[in-house]
Amino acid sequence: MDRGNSFEVIIVGCGIAGASLAYFLSRRGLTDIVILEREEQPGYHSTGRSAAVLVELDFVPSVLQLTILAASFLRNPPEGFSQSPLLEQSGIMVMFQGDDWSMIEGVAPVFRQMGVSLELLTPSQVVERFPVVSDDHFDGAVFLPEDGHIDVHELLWSYIRHARHEGVELRCGVEVHGIRVERGRCRGLMTNEGEFTGRWVVNAAGAWAGIIGQLAGATQIELTPYRRTVATFAAPDGLDVTRWPLVSNYTHKLFFKPESRGLLACPMDEDPVEPCDARPDELVIAQTIDRLETLAPCLVPKSLRQKWAGLRTFAPDQSYIIGEDPSVKGFFWLAGQGGSGIETSPAAGQVAAELLIDGRTSLIDPNLFSPARFAKD
Repeated sequence: MDRGNSFEVIIVGCGIAGASLAYFLSRRGLTDIVILEREEQPGYHSTGRSAAVLVELDFVPSVLQLTILAASFLRNPPEGFSQSPLLEQSGIMVMFQGDDWSMIEGVAPVFRQMGVSLELLTPSQVVERFPVVSDDHFDGAVFLPEDGHIDVHELLWSYIRHARHEGVELRCGVEVHGIRVERGRCRGLMTNEGEFTGRWVVNAAGAWAGIIGQLAGATQIELTPYRRTVATFAAPDGLDVTRWPLVSNYTHKLFFKPESRGLLACPMDEDPVEPCDARPDELVIAQTIDRLETLAPCLVPKSLRQKWAGLRTFAPDQSYIIGEDPSVKGFFWLAGQGGSGIETSPAAGQVAAELLIDGRTSLIDPNLFSPARFAKD
């Protein structure tokens, strides 16, 4: 049925956030939905450039709670949800040094009490498993055996496929130019494809979420995109890396993981930038190679295969923004996922769907994510 440009819910952005919300709304029977994506394909920006791992080791408590909630979905999705497994439980290895290691030793019991499966390893135990790592630059490591690599493409398109099967529309190449607010309630938005009207407008615009919020005159939230850079290269001759976990040095800022029969490395850079189609910085690429030479010297490549960058967008307190805006009714935030949007999407999407439909959720304390925490008195 052609509904024209009038819908119950208009979702701005078809990255992992918008797609997961559409899926969970449709599971609840709310299908009068359109997702508007500015690019010509879903998941073009942060979703498509993610390192794509489940890591139940976040030091922002609210984000850790979402990650743990989402993990069971990724390990055991609903029957028929995906055409292939979403998660390869190859493990996650995170190394720490000095005060960072003392901190993790102290909080490890808390993580275990929350349901995280983890092992604390000595440097010799780490090197026994991964001889490529130099033991001069860490005092211990956390190994998460039940976590690992996420198939982002399968996850994103499974959300979209099921939502569209229920009648949700996806329109690409649609850019929002303005948002119509009347008597304190959001009524719709203006785009390059004309005006759309709806009872709800959901701001799932990723790095552009702050701009969309400004267009609506919503609560002012300082959302900052940070660029993160990665490079891929061949593994050393004779070294099979295909079953490796992601290996990270938290203190010295580097991680590497298998990628397309080779390796991907990232210097864990966090350079604040304006919302953009992010491009890698050559200085950051050089830092990646320098850190590899220090931390895992035998992995230093002779040449790179690819390099790219993505954006990770954070609110000032590092927690998510999920919920109806306190000053503009009908304007709903689903933003600020930082670097955890993929792995938390099964939980964040469900929380957002419950808040939009019911005005409440029993999954987690919604005040942790409410945009009202940024409202000025």
